Amino acid sequence: MSAGYRVEHATRSSHVGMALFVLAFVLLAAAPMWGGRDSLRLLSEIYAYVALASLWNLLAGYAGLVSVGQQAYVGLGGYVLFASTILAGVHPLIGVPLAGAVAAIVALPVAGLMFRLRGHYFAIGTWVVAEVFRLIASQLSALGGGSGISLPAGMVVAMAPSRQMREFLIYWIALALVVVVLGAIVLLLRSRYGLALTAIRDNELAARSNGVDVTRTKLVVYVITALGTAMIGALIFLQKLRISPDTAFSVNDWTAFVIFITVIGGIGRVEGPIIGTIVFFALRQTLADLGSLYLLMLGAVAIAVMLFAPKGIWGLVADRFGWQLLPLERRLRFTADMPKT
Repeated sequence: MSAGYRVEHATRSSHVGMALFVLAFVLLAAAPMWGGRDSLRLLSEIYAYVALASLWNLLAGYAGLVSVGQQAYVGLGGYVLFASTILAGVHPLIGVPLAGAVAAIVALPVAGLMFRLRGHYFAIGTWVVAEVFRLIASQLSALGGGSGISLPAGMVVAMAPSRQMREFLIYWIALALVVVVLGAIVLLLRSRYGLALTAIRDNELAARSNGVDVTRTKLVVYVITALGTAMIGALIFLQKLRISPDTAFSVNDWTAFVIFITVIGGIGRVEGPIIGTIVFFALRQTLADLGSLYLLMLGAVAIAVMLFAPKGIWGLVADRFGWQLLPLERRLRFTADMPKT
């Protein structure tokens, strides 16, 4: 009889989690059949925040690049969409992946500059870059300058002949985009880059000494995050049909809320942004009528979670019960092969 070890990604909880994800996808894909317009818009917004928080979690929770300027790529994606459709006549739906491609290209020189900074200097630098992008957008007179611009009616009709079909189309694209973002993150973390990111997160100096190309790995993550964030931003403003510098580059909407979601859900865990988004929208829907007290309540919830569950809600659950909804963690299992007779 011979014995050995084999590496396992999936566990019983991850099998259950994947089944739940498939079931949820089927139900949500059929939402136009059972949900009204307001429900579809709310679900689309939830998908956008899940995707934005997941990408920020990949950047900060795995690569250790804590950015407070992700609104730069949300706004860039929105403005690339409007510029390509209004100035170049590109179909609005083609403008969404185009926005991602442009953001990925822009992210390369930005990363070259930002990676010279460390720690809180990097965080401040990302916010400065976002402000530069906002100031540039406010000077674009062809796109409305500081007051912004609306998408022409002809471009809106080009997406679909009826308003209902446009709502359905944008909803399905939002759902597809969040599934693609989550799937890409899972595949990335299961690859050799995932192992490198885990090593970097645990100890960057040790990772370098063991041959991990830290700069290249972080660059890949930064560019992927910029690409995905810009596509989400383009879709957000395609649904709004209007864009302005202040809304496109809002640090409150596209960074502060995203950080809140990730922290309370569980930073450094793929499931964290999903749980955090559910909690955030539950709080928003129940407390939004309280005015300024709403933001105070969000702050109180964040402080309570950080005090009693430093790893976030899902981190607390995962540590206590050993659950993982997605097959990411690698585990060694002892195997004993019986001899054939």
